[in-house]
Amino acid sequence: MSHEQPVTVSVARTILPGYTRQANAWAHAGQELAREWPGYLGSGWVRNGVDSAEWHMLYRFADADSLQEWEDSEERRWWIDSARDMMETTRVERHTGIEGWFSRPGDVSVVVPETVVPPRWKQAISIFLPFFPLSLLANFLLHPLTQDWQLVLSVLLNIVILTPLMTYIFLPITTRLLQPWLQAKPRKRPR
Repeated sequence: MSHEQPVTVSVARTILPGYTRQANAWAHAGQELAREWPGYLGSGWVRNGVDSAEWHMLYRFADADSLQEWEDSEERRWWIDSARDMMETTRVERHTGIEGWFSRPGDVSVVVPETVVPPRWKQAISIFLPFFPLSLLANFLLHPLTQDWQLVLSVLLNIVILTPLMTYIFLPITTRLLQPWLQAKPRKRPR
């Protein structure tokens, strides 16, 4: 995992029966603690439904080093220990680049307002910007090799080459460069 790009941590937790209000207050307290930490970029949580015991908590730091400092801190240790009797952690995932911020619409019914998911048109533009020139370049360079190939094989080779380049190099760079625009909250129109 690169130490120079933002890291999003996704934690699935099951809240024990009768602790929903306490877990809500606990999550807010954790956000306030993290907000003061160097490298903190944002956090929030979602639930599968109003009555769901499964909560998906997200937090994001500027790089792996600042994330590690937060996760090793006494403040975070105290905060995590304070919830041991009311919840159980079921999964922890770390993501870098574009996949850490985008979620599928309709997966959740309650969203903390602090979590900003870019609209699909912004996601599409952020993918198009590196994909079009890279695809054009790949087609130009591969054409002498693939001009006599069947179309399906030519496209397959192109995709096999472009997918890892987009996933590991170009999308992380693009999302980092476009982050202020992608994460901007929508402006309210005057009435």
